[in-house]
Amino acid sequence: MKRHTCYLCKSNDNFKRPGKVRDNNNLEIIECSDCGLVFLSSFDHITNEFYENSGMHESPIELNIWREETSFDDNRRANDFKKEILGKDILDFGCGNGGFISKIQKFANKCHGIEIEKKNANLLRLEGHTIYEKVDDVIEKYDVITMFHVLEHIPDPIDVLIDLKKLLKPKGLIIIEVPNSNDALLTLYKNKAFSEFTYWSCHLYLFNEKTINQLIEKAGFKTIHIQQEQRYPLSNHLYWLSNGLPG
Repeated sequence: MKRHTCYLCKSNDNFKRPGKVRDNNNLEIIECSDCGLVFLSSFDHITNEFYENSGMHESPIELNIWREETSFDDNRRANDFKKEILGKDILDFGCGNGGFISKIQKFANKCHGIEIEKKNANLLRLEGHTIYEKVDDVIEKYDVITMFHVLEHIPDPIDVLIDLKKLLKPKGLIIIEVPNSNDALLTLYKNKAFSEFTYWSCHLYLFNEKTINQLIEKAGFKTIHIQQEQRYPLSNHLYWLSNGLPG
């Protein structure tokens, strides 16, 4: 097979992971044999215009419906990090439908967002939110920057983290949430149906505890704490194992 250079450790020693990318049969899932980073065989399908023009969505979606779908995670994040956010200046990178910043604005000092998707950004501005299109547009400093399920979409995440670090106040904090490449359905149960469903062409990378730590350190941050979150219940795993479908 073609050898790919690992973004993280620059190794050329890798192998093809079992499974397939559900929306693009031309892509393969590659895992670095040295550091364990999981990545797609090509990023050529991803451009700024792709994200700007809502390329991630299979069909148009109303903001209120989308927020209902993400409300559980928005509430979980707001509650989990309330202590870090209370009275602070917050920037949510890749704020999407704005559900998270809408939840925390009642107890943060201020909360702004960065959103490349033009439709979302314009709708959020109409609601009164301060939304920037890109990092270079931001003129303020923040106590906390959040990134929820965004980093895996970015071709050069280290470069983006370095730019975001410049927007942090002294002793500022960055909070990152990403999918786990060591999901039990992939690595423990080795569920074939899940391995042919979970990989997506917009997820350029998948990280685990080791590789996300390495990435953060390469960007010049000190990793304070890594916590694993079980987003879906055991019943979902059992449904996958028995029926080959999401529960």
